[in-house]
Amino acid sequence: MPLNRPVATALAAALSLLTSACGAVSDGDKAGADPTRAGTSAPGYPVTLDNCGREETFIKAPSRVVVMNGASVAEVSTLLALGLQDRIVANQQGYGSSEVPGRAAAIKALPTGDIALNDAYDIPREAMFGLRPDLVLSLTSYGFDQKNGFATREQLEQIGANTYISPQGCDDEPSKMTVADSYRLLRDMGRIFNVGDKAEGLIAASKKSIAAVAEKVRAEKKPRVMVLFSNMTMGSNDFSSVVSHGIVNDILAKAGAANAFEDASTTTFADLSKEKAAATEVDAVVVIAYQDPNPAAYAEKLLKEFPQWPAARTHTYVTLSDSMYLGPSNDLAVERIARKLHPDAF
Repeated sequence: MPLNRPVATALAAALSLLTSACGAVSDGDKAGADPTRAGTSAPGYPVTLDNCGREETFIKAPSRVVVMNGASVAEVSTLLALGLQDRIVANQQGYGSSEVPGRAAAIKALPTGDIALNDAYDIPREAMFGLRPDLVLSLTSYGFDQKNGFATREQLEQIGANTYISPQGCDDEPSKMTVADSYRLLRDMGRIFNVGDKAEGLIAASKKSIAAVAEKVRAEKKPRVMVLFSNMTMGSNDFSSVVSHGIVNDILAKAGAANAFEDASTTTFADLSKEKAAATEVDAVVVIAYQDPNPAAYAEKLLKEFPQWPAARTHTYVTLSDSMYLGPSNDLAVERIARKLHPDAF
């Protein structure tokens, strides 16, 4: 069943507001207790990040974190992977499913702050102030734009809250996003919360897993893959949720595949007509589920609609959710896709 248009609009807006990477400048070594007086840093602090042209300085580990929606699960999943769920006072993110066992349920169990959301399904300014955050996470700069009804970074600073925009979220185009940006997000959160060793351990494990898969499929022919969100509208055409550029292309390459629609657009989404989709050789389909309880049904319907595709003749598709997006679990998407497309390599 198609998602409500406001949700699709929110997702499109969030996914279209991403460019300049945001990086760390300096950090401390060890976590410590709260400062004994205002302005005094806890042991291992201060930590300063250069985030989208702003210096964000932390004098202790945040304890009242608000995670904005942004049609993302990157930020909340990263916090969960680092064991920081107890720091979250309000979370608006959720894909409804996850490749990580238990993650969807863990996200659903997080507090929401009992907020009346705005038309973009996110936290309006006055409600944000009422949450008394000390850190607000947003996928993109959209979440701090005053014209959208949100609290600005400057306004949040005035109430004592730090802010953070995720890698590639500073401007307005996610087409350059790669798996390295997922590692950047993990590393930055590790520094902010002084759990850097855990972050580095997760990054190392992911890199090791991806490298092992990439080596297995290195000599294999690269199938041409369509990647799209199920039951989602991003533009004017029938297949406006087909992904052309971004992190999915990096995941596909590491899994021994290529995006069939990489040349269809210079932006993140291809916004294809049915005729263009039909005329393209598609060897496999990857369906990304965003709040869709049955992405497999969507994939089955799609293959029936285009019986001329090699993917339809071989019945080759993969359904995924959060692992195909910015976040700590891209290695799972790489392995799932590679095993489906190159079963003899495993």
